[in-house]
Amino acid sequence: MRFAAIADIHGNNLALTAVLHDIRQNGIGMEAVVNLGDCFSGPLDTAGTAETLCSLPIVTVRGNHDRYLIEQSPERMGPSDREAFSQLQPHHLDWIRALPVTSVWRQEVFLCHAMPAADDVYWLEAVTPEGVVHLRPRTEIEAAASALLFPLILCGHSHIPRAVQLSDGRLIVNPGSVGCPAYDDDLPVHHRVETGNALASYAILEKHANGWSVTFRAIPYDHHAMADLAAQRGRQEWQKALSGGWLQQN
Repeated sequence: MRFAAIADIHGNNLALTAVLHDIRQNGIGMEAVVNLGDCFSGPLDTAGTAETLCSLPIVTVRGNHDRYLIEQSPERMGPSDREAFSQLQPHHLDWIRALPVTSVWRQEVFLCHAMPAADDVYWLEAVTPEGVVHLRPRTEIEAAASALLFPLILCGHSHIPRAVQLSDGRLIVNPGSVGCPAYDDDLPVHHRVETGNALASYAILEKHANGWSVTFRAIPYDHHAMADLAAQRGRQEWQKALSGGWLQQN
């Protein structure tokens, strides 16, 4: 079994198109792609992303920002969700409503956006009171996976490509973000996530006799065009993130 996992597109259709092309170049069909959510939120090309994504046979689970688009009124949305909502058509919102919160792919791969019971909490990372993002202790990661008797578990949300092997051999993989290489958040405290590159991330997973292999892919695309679009819409933090994967000079 060999398939691709994508996550956290965030309305970046140019990045999505580049990733899907690379997936096809690696001999993987669209029926063997899974998507871990947060598809549309952002100041970019939500409409184009929706037209690309909704036409494909990709198994998708709903992310927290997907949920906000169907649960909140526009005036209560944050600026990224509000911009995405303004570009979506009613049938796109219906597509989001039909998405499951979790799913099991081909009877052995568990899919969720963030954690099994929460779509807005990091699973593989924790944040210190000072705002430092770090690998969560394995005991805490395993506690959230105690009821998931699957050899491979996929999650997104943090935008950080990572593979964590549990003590019993199960593997949890975050493929990284297709379309948003850096961001900041105020929960649980203010912190930044910066990948340090402007590439579009995803993962290829393959089952072998002795377990699963993970190949993280980082794909170039015209990220400057997306950074310019973010700037045109007054979102300088997105411009910085898309330009190089950083939010500030280091």
